[in-house]
Amino acid sequence: MDVILKWIGGGTVAAALVLAGIAIGGRATAENDMSEPAIEAPTPVSQPVFAHGAIAAKAAADAKRLYTVRRVLPIDGPIKYGEWHWDDENVPDGPLLVTVDLQARVISIFRGGYEIGAAAVMLGTDQHPTPTGVFPILWKQRHNVSEKYGNAPMPWSMFLTNDGIAIHGGSEVENGYASHGCIGVPDDIAKRLFAIAKEGDRVVITDGKRMGMGDSII
Repeated sequence: MDVILKWIGGGTVAAALVLAGIAIGGRATAENDMSEPAIEAPTPVSQPVFAHGAIAAKAAADAKRLYTVRRVLPIDGPIKYGEWHWDDENVPDGPLLVTVDLQARVISIFRGGYEIGAAAVMLGTDQHPTPTGVFPILWKQRHNVSEKYGNAPMPWSMFLTNDGIAIHGGSEVENGYASHGCIGVPDDIAKRLFAIAKEGDRVVITDGKRMGMGDSII
């Protein structure tokens, strides 16, 4: 190396030094490549915190609000036979819930807790009572007759049981008239309820339950 450096001068000395540095650096790099790779400690990942309790509480509160009496129709005095009321103007969307009380002989229709309809009803007799409980609307039939009872007309039928108990129109909702367990309503109420009711909507039939503002419907 000394002989070569004398002949090619200082420029070559610099080049040789560079080459030497490359060689040394390359060896160092190779040595580094052969060493064990450094294992970095995993970065802690913060787990999201879900307020399950708060979410569940809000859902329960929302559901309760939709099934709580938030408005009643302004009706003067007890509802008389043949009388009906309907007002759904500006009422927000919400679940439909129908109540019938045997002692009051009244049907009330609620949407999201707002009463939008009410009427006097015709009910069953002691021999053929109207059942109490919570019933889903199983199916609907616009034009229906009762084959069991002389093809009696039952338009706008909404069936609550598999043995034929239904809310329907086509009835004389007057004092002294009765059904075989069905809930007969004025045609004007029947067709309005039929238009908005869906299969699965619930009908609550009670015997002497009174409700007011803020009370739970179901």
